[in-house]
Amino acid sequence: MKDIKQHIVNLRNELREHNYNYYVLDNPTISDFDFDIKLKELQALEEAHPEFYDANSPTQRVGGEVTKNFETVKHEYRMYSLDNSYSKEDLLDWEKRIKKLVDGDVQYTCELKYDGASISLTYENGQLVRAVTRGDGFQGDDVTANVKTIKSVPLQLKGDYPSKFDIRGEIVLPFEGFNKMNEDRVANGEEPYRNPRNTASGSLKLQDSAEVAKRPLECLLYNLTGVNLGVSTQFESLEKARFWGFKVPNEAVLASSVDEVLEFINLWDTKRHELPYETDGVVIKVNNLQHQDELGYTAKAPRWAMAYKFKAEQVSTVLNKITYQVGRTGAITPVANLEPVELAGTTVKRASIHNADQIEKLDIREGDTVFVEKGGEIIPKIIGVDFTKRSTNSKPTTYISHCPECHTKLVRTEGDAKHYCPNYNGCAPQIIGRIQHYISRKAMDIDGLGGETVALLVKAGLIKNYSDLYELTKEDVIPLERMAEKSADNLINGIKASVAIPFERVLYAIGIRYVGETVAKKLAKHYKSIDNLMDASQEDLEQVDEIGIKIAESVKQFFASEENISIINRLRQFGVQLQISEEELKGQTDVLKGQSIVVSGVFEHITRTELKKLIEDNGGKVSSSISSKTSFVVAGDKMGPSKKEKAENLGIPLINEIEFLQKIKNNINFND
Repeated sequence: MKDIKQHIVNLRNELREHNYNYYVLDNPTISDFDFDIKLKELQALEEAHPEFYDANSPTQRVGGEVTKNFETVKHEYRMYSLDNSYSKEDLLDWEKRIKKLVDGDVQYTCELKYDGASISLTYENGQLVRAVTRGDGFQGDDVTANVKTIKSVPLQLKGDYPSKFDIRGEIVLPFEGFNKMNEDRVANGEEPYRNPRNTASGSLKLQDSAEVAKRPLECLLYNLTGVNLGVSTQFESLEKARFWGFKVPNEAVLASSVDEVLEFINLWDTKRHELPYETDGVVIKVNNLQHQDELGYTAKAPRWAMAYKFKAEQVSTVLNKITYQVGRTGAITPVANLEPVELAGTTVKRASIHNADQIEKLDIREGDTVFVEKGGEIIPKIIGVDFTKRSTNSKPTTYISHCPECHTKLVRTEGDAKHYCPNYNGCAPQIIGRIQHYISRKAMDIDGLGGETVALLVKAGLIKNYSDLYELTKEDVIPLERMAEKSADNLINGIKASVAIPFERVLYAIGIRYVGETVAKKLAKHYKSIDNLMDASQEDLEQVDEIGIKIAESVKQFFASEENISIINRLRQFGVQLQISEEELKGQTDVLKGQSIVVSGVFEHITRTELKKLIEDNGGKVSSSISSKTSFVVAGDKMGPSKKEKAENLGIPLINEIEFLQKIKNNINFND
């Protein structure tokens, strides 16, 4: 029996090595026929000896697991977006910001930006345990069964890998495989797929993993995430990941200046067309991981990385008609309805025109031939008009004066680019939009309830605002279009479960204009409850960190509405979280209230992330740069000499992590 087990182990190791050579190194050392013979031998042995089952055996790649509902999983480390740049000036500005915040020379890793579906892979003890889509960056869908079928994803690592880590990358569909799939579809009388990116993304959500296994997907990895990873630079992390068995593109280079970065960009702006995958730019990262740590993140993106987008593709087509959409805040957006045209791998029928000023500035008219571009934005936009093709009968566009939905006269305040419909409580798209925002993933994340169902509920007269959701019954929703019994159960259970969503997300969900995720977190942390926030004066609101006049006015305006107060009180009755929980409040103090603190260096007893959270939990503000307003610096090992010198020249105290932790533990005010 021991001999059989050892033979199985040896076969698995041999097949993994052949798989790595073929799919990662593109250097096969065995014929397809011989590989298949060995794989069949292993399958037969595993079937005869189920006691030696291994979820990460090479035989598991054929798929067969069916997933009806993909479980939502919270990312242990958030998946951030990237800031975009389009010129040398953008990159130079970015470099200036970096050099203000870190000491010493800065190197950059330049990597090609592949256009696929973002994925996060979690490995424990060298084995793949989870694959999760990007989702909203905070949580995504568990697609492990499907990702295991992708041959370039190692199920078992080799070498000196850390005991646990995440690695991020893109699931892509090479052009060759994509074209072959389309040839087969056309031969079978089916519509061809539109582009590789969307096809790759859609493949991850197929319910039958055996179907995914038939698709020639690949996984290109580019970022290690975790603690104690044994690497000190981004470039080293790419080399390590490659050594452990990941498919890491070889095109990355190190650059010492923006000029060298631009050389790389210019080379690949042309050469990318020779690559087997879709690319849409270059990602530039600060190479030193300690520098990355010091630079940290904004609310949406790392400060240490920038995506340089290749010049967007442009096409021209005819603008048939301008229509107008009403958003949840009442904002009116003009939309160009176009003669369908192919652009960046998709058929474009509509494009954004932004506002009345844009229409006037570009002199956009119905019947014009317009230039359309799909750049950093998801929605294509009109960037100009071909005046040589304009009809002599053409008439300037007159912007609408009344809401296209409820016919209320539009308003436009001074300094605001958009027109608004003021019929807050009687305009259907605003009502539907607010409820759709309330249920969205980053807000209340109500499982089983989508945007289309919200519209059906409103049109059926079952709900008029988001507090009405909590009175819905299964009997109410069963008659809705495409609503089966199981779907109705999921919807009602999802609504019930949403009462556990924490206060900061509820505050974002209720839809106060200008109160996005970050502002909601700041207000929730500062005021602790919705009642405290409602009672705050405008002057008090403006004193909160990063809350300006516009946000303060909007908050006061929201709570001045009797209908909004009534809705909030109904949410309270249904048990929705309208204050920070006791558990969350535990350990929070005002010891650092009003103090601006810089964290610099490498720490031994606590991670930089934990240190920053401690500062914020105790009322302090984490600042990235030292100035006369800095209260003190928590200084670790390898603190930059120029930072240290600046702090000393300004007379700003430096304390080590032990002193800081001791003061927090003893609840000692740092001004003492």
